[in-house]
Order: sequence, then C-alpha cells, then structure tokens
Amino acid sequence: MNERSDFDVSPGGTTRSGGDERTEGRQAATRVAVLGTGRMGAAIAHRLNSGGFQVSVWDRTKAKAEALHVGRIANSPADATREAEIVISIVTGPRAVREVYFGPAGVFEAAANKIIVEMSTAGPGIAQELADAAALNGARLIEAPVMGSVPAVLGGTLVILAGAAAAEDLEAARPVLQRLGEVHAVGDLGSAAALKLIANSLLAIAGAAAAELMAAGTRLGLDREQVFWALTRVAPGFKVREAGFVRNAHEPTLFAMRDVLKDLDLGLSLYRHANGSGSSSPLTSLTRELFARVASQAPDLDLSAIVKAYSTDLPRERQQKEVA
Repeated sequence: MNERSDFDVSPGGTTRSGGDERTEGRQAATRVAVLGTGRMGAAIAHRLNSGGFQVSVWDRTKAKAEALHVGRIANSPADATREAEIVISIVTGPRAVREVYFGPAGVFEAAANKIIVEMSTAGPGIAQELADAAALNGARLIEAPVMGSVPAVLGGTLVILAGAAAAEDLEAARPVLQRLGEVHAVGDLGSAAALKLIANSLLAIAGAAAAELMAAGTRLGLDREQVFWALTRVAPGFKVREAGFVRNAHEPTLFAMRDVLKDLDLGLSLYRHANGSGSSSPLTSLTRELFARVASQAPDLDLSAIVKAYSTDLPRERQQKEVA
C-alpha cells in the first residue's frame, strides 16, 4: 500500500481527496469517537485530532488508547458513543465488529441519533446486520471500508469506499471522512464491503504473482532490484514494498499476512455464494493457499512476506548473502 492506496487509484468524479478546506470551521463542533486503536484506528484518531475535531477513543486494550494522547479515553464502546455525534469503528474482522456493537456496553446501547461509520473489513453480511440494528436503535449507518494504510491516513489521501441507505446519511459524515481522504460513493449498504474484498483479492493475487516472478527472475540470474524495477513499472503500487520484495524486510507492517488471509477467506465465501456451488475463483483460491502457508509462520509480517512462499527457489549463494 502506498501513500495513496494499495493501487494507483485515480479520482473518479464522485470523489474528493484531502478535504481540509471544505471542513475548516465546521469540524470544531463535531465530536467523533474512534473505536479500535490499532495501526489504522490510531492514525485516524491522530488525523482527526490534528484537524480540529473533538476526538475520543476506545480500545479493548486501554493502554493503547491512552498512548495516543488525542482526547478522552472511553471505558466502553457505549461510553464513547454516548458523547459523540459520529462514531467510527475500525477493528479486525466480523467477530470483533459484533463484540463492539452487540457486546456488553456495546455501541447500540447508546446509538440513538448517532451517525455510525463502520470502516472494518468484515464483509457485506456484517454491514446488513449493523444496518438492521441501527434502524432499530434510531441510528444511521455508513459502511466505509478503506483502501490504503497508515501513510495514506496521515497524509489525508486514504480512499474511502462508502455505502449508505440514503445519500443524506453519507453527506452528514462527509466533513469527517474528507479529513481522512477521498470519498468514493459505491451504492447501497453492502456494496462497499463487497468492493473492498474484490480490491484486496487483487492485491493479494498481484502480490503472489510479484513474489513468483521475483523468484523466476532470480533463477535466471537477473538482479533482484532490476526484476523489482520492471514489476513496479507494471504495478506502481508495489514500489512501497521494495524492502520486502528485494531485501526480505517485511516490517513495518502495512497489511499483515493474517489480515490478508482473513480478507481472502471473506472474499472467497462471498464469490462462492454469488457464483453458486458449481463455480469457483481459481486464482483467488490458489493465492489463498500460498498466503495461508506463509501466514501460519509469519502472521504479523507485511504482505510482502509472501516472497517466503518462493524462498527455496532462490540460488543458494543469494540466500546466504541475504541472511548475512
């Protein structure tokens, strides 16, 4: 993922990036709760705080929230929601999302009249669950999974895929979202979540292809840096992962192997449901096998660690040189 997104994404008419000018003067009155302070949640909280929004944060590991120093530390999702106008949640997956919203002292205990922005990558099924519960609790839900990582958040160039039941729901949250980056309205609830899985599937497939071709080029005696240079001419978004693909340095992590695997599983489940039992997604399935193999050994390393699936293909002298 580069500072713009995982791919070379261009604005598309319904989007706008940066957004500081249009939100200036309006954000000071907006209270935003950020639920989940992992890498992305922490960056989002910092970006909003630096833009003048009144930020509060919650994380199930309280020390992580306290370390941010961006605003009030809430004791629970409900506590954070109660004092906010807009609630942003960004956690690991479906189970974590359900715990945040439906668990003890969850969001829906205090969601009346709130705008909820769900940014986790958890699949369209979760979006519909949350939408139904939001309607019952008098809240408005926006699904807003993102393309990009921490550098894109901090630079205000994140790509936000937004789905909402009504256009006015999205407009109410737009000043907050535009502080983070480019808002791309996808359609009804569930559509943005599905599109995010499509995008992440391609990122994983392309990553596996790059790793395979790096190994093939090395076997042919080509310099690794030259092979990587050629690949990034075709897929510029991989330039940010040069350290991983060329030098086997897979930290800092922008997109963890375990998270790639989780998204591939969500995507395959979605594709199989849409296509019927007689159809398959062979490239995605094969890619999933490769990522599962590496993720079992290195779950927290960046996506570029997929090169480990091909490490035995490297000439012995090159392997020894890299270890040295």
